[in-house]
Amino acid sequence: MLRKVSFGIFDTGETILSALVFSTFFPLYITQHIDTKLYSLLYGLSFLVSFGFALYLGKLADARALRKLFFGVFGILTGLACSLIGVFYGVPILALSVFLLMAILHQQALVFYNSLLLTFETRGFTSGLGVALGYVGSAFALVFLAENLKAPQVYYVTSILFMIFLLPSLLTIKNPSQTQQVSLKEVFRDKRFVVLILSILSVTEVANTLVAMMGVYLREVFSMESVQIYRVIGISALGGVFGGVFWGRLSDLLGVRRVFWAGFLLWIGFLVTLPFATKEVVLIWGFLAGLSLSHIWTTSRVLILSEFPEGEASVRLSFLSLTERVASTTGLVVWSLLLYITGDDYRLSAGMMAVFPLVGLGLFWYLRRNRLI
Repeated sequence: MLRKVSFGIFDTGETILSALVFSTFFPLYITQHIDTKLYSLLYGLSFLVSFGFALYLGKLADARALRKLFFGVFGILTGLACSLIGVFYGVPILALSVFLLMAILHQQALVFYNSLLLTFETRGFTSGLGVALGYVGSAFALVFLAENLKAPQVYYVTSILFMIFLLPSLLTIKNPSQTQQVSLKEVFRDKRFVVLILSILSVTEVANTLVAMMGVYLREVFSMESVQIYRVIGISALGGVFGGVFWGRLSDLLGVRRVFWAGFLLWIGFLVTLPFATKEVVLIWGFLAGLSLSHIWTTSRVLILSEFPEGEASVRLSFLSLTERVASTTGLVVWSLLLYITGDDYRLSAGMMAVFPLVGLGLFWYLRRNRLI
């Protein structure tokens, strides 16, 4: 159990880093000095660079069983880079350069972190526990840290917390011993892998859009004040904590293939019914949002590990990491387009987003029908 908790605790630190630095403090700071579009472009390009590095390093890690070593190296470098943003806070161009470097390092650490699941027998529960503790970290960051920390101190505090939550994984989790020479050409040609990644992408697009726009939706549709919005987000976090453990346990009991189906149905049901939600009962949808989000975060990485050669884990998980980053951009673009088409009808736009998990369900059904997965 100690190793499982150690694995999950890193998710806590990673979520604190994401909530405070990647999502809040740094974007608000840097967009005062450069155009938002330029920042978005550079940030997006960092993901492509990261993907290229992850493929190369993942291939090396899979061939020589270097997953834990790379996780430790890139985890520590991520924490150090975070503190350096504070050092260069007064020089925006240097702070931006370090931030982009940190984004690349962070993505490498996440790929090899996910690959550590190979060392666990109950991968579903371990993954779900990480998701649950990640929600705890997010709540802690938003409630206790965001309002009490100022820049540049926030970068030092976040760096220290990230390092503290990284340490248990480095001390207790074994290095996965599975090795394999991976052909990147064969991975790109693997039809069932590509279709599965697209299926996952269809859901992560909706998931990332929900995370980014939940507060705006509640404000525009229900005229909620900040306190009311935080209450719904808090209930969503509870749904995420419960869902992480629930979906993880269920994946171990029934098999992740069977449980993965439920995510598409859950998202379709959530989005189709959301336009009819009233202010009096919207907390129910808040809980369902957390339950839906925790499903995709818990099951997707376990599914990749269970369906493809374990010796190729790092390379395969690089694609999963890329889908999450791509989805955070494309989902918002589609959401903006839907609002434009519907004349800023938030309810209708939310309902129309159900098309994405429906497409994902079709792709996953194709894999199952043809016994490709």
